[in-house]
Amino acid sequence: MSVDDVVADNSHRTPVFNFDRHAAEYRENFLPITEEMQSKCPMAWSDTHGGHWVAAGSDEVFNIVRSPNVSNDHDIKGVRRGYKGIMIPTAERASGVRGGILEMDDPEHREFRALLNPYLSPAAIQKWIPIIDEVVQASLDEKIESGRIDFVDDLANVVPAVITLAMLGIPIKKWEVYCEPVHAAIYTPPDSPDIARIGELHRNMGIDLLTNLFEIREKPRPGLINAIADVEVLGEKPDDMELLGILSLLIGGGFDTTTALTAHALEWLGENPTERTRLSDERDALLDSATEEFLRYFSPTPGDGRTFSADCEFSGAQVKEGERVWLSWAMANRDPALFDEPNSVDIERKGNRHFSFGLGVHRCIGSNLARTVFKRMLIAVFDRMPDYTCDAENTVHYDSIGVIQGMRHLPATFTPGKRIGPGLDATLEKLQVLIDEQELAAPITAKK
Repeated sequence: MSVDDVVADNSHRTPVFNFDRHAAEYRENFLPITEEMQSKCPMAWSDTHGGHWVAAGSDEVFNIVRSPNVSNDHDIKGVRRGYKGIMIPTAERASGVRGGILEMDDPEHREFRALLNPYLSPAAIQKWIPIIDEVVQASLDEKIESGRIDFVDDLANVVPAVITLAMLGIPIKKWEVYCEPVHAAIYTPPDSPDIARIGELHRNMGIDLLTNLFEIREKPRPGLINAIADVEVLGEKPDDMELLGILSLLIGGGFDTTTALTAHALEWLGENPTERTRLSDERDALLDSATEEFLRYFSPTPGDGRTFSADCEFSGAQVKEGERVWLSWAMANRDPALFDEPNSVDIERKGNRHFSFGLGVHRCIGSNLARTVFKRMLIAVFDRMPDYTCDAENTVHYDSIGVIQGMRHLPATFTPGKRIGPGLDATLEKLQVLIDEQELAAPITAKK
């Protein structure tokens, strides 16, 4: 039996709310939509994108994500229950590849995650801070003398991409090969006429990724690719497309989410210069709480899909096995039942139990890396471009924020300064030698 055969009677699908997070007007209307749903129907059915439930309230999201009656599984081979993973709608480019550990249920998910954890723990990320700082410095050096920068193109796209590739074990000079397809796939709506071109870019990136996998399998070198290149999980050896899905998730999660968080925080701080000065001056006391607040308020990853794996009830809604649900981290992060003045940024907010990294066993495995890279970029901008002013007229937000709440451009001006180092290309060449010689991409559990 497939999912399509499960539900015959649709009378239980109430209340109904026309929710479409991919719509062009959704970003501008996010707040009134959120307030209406949370006050009237925090759990509602939407007929958009094939039909699915939407969880908009913090209680609903919390209870569903921790329920044993929901599944992350993406049954691309049609051998289980036909579930469709975390994307609503399922992207064409993802129809033949699972989205890594985020589209697996336990125990499979748990076994794969255990292989990756030693590379992404807080202690593992600490050793990368000097490398992160050098990439940040080199990126700013490229623009510091001109007094002009695009914080997206020239900083927030560059640093996460370079560090993610370094941790994977891919030559960091290839960051541009991966950067454009990853970001374009996110900011392009699923019904865009450009989606075919984006799919081709993704295929080319996938070929390069598989090439690195084959090379590392033949001649191992440290990194996340090496961690899974020859593993057995649940007594079986995963095929290469399965491994490609895991690596693609690490790349997507490492690139665009941190880029989005950084861009929105810099934009907000540019619009609130007094708060920017205060955060810079009191960074030791405020940087951690400000980071969590920017994560809550801007919610770089707005939500995830799940499939109900049994008939059950949530907040009075009767759901059926096989039906889909969208868990809105972004709307839950604005729930006044959980957060005081949720629609204001409070860089001192205490007890910030936001949903931006997800919840439960599938909570973002890269959260430590994202926080660290974000903070190092922010500090460097404070120190080297403290008086920056963003160009609001030429700032470009993503048209569709259904997958990532991101930005394409954030141009800014500032008082020019002096270069510190040789620039990006020379720095990357030097760092690659250091990464290789010191085997920095080895897991934290490896003997030094």
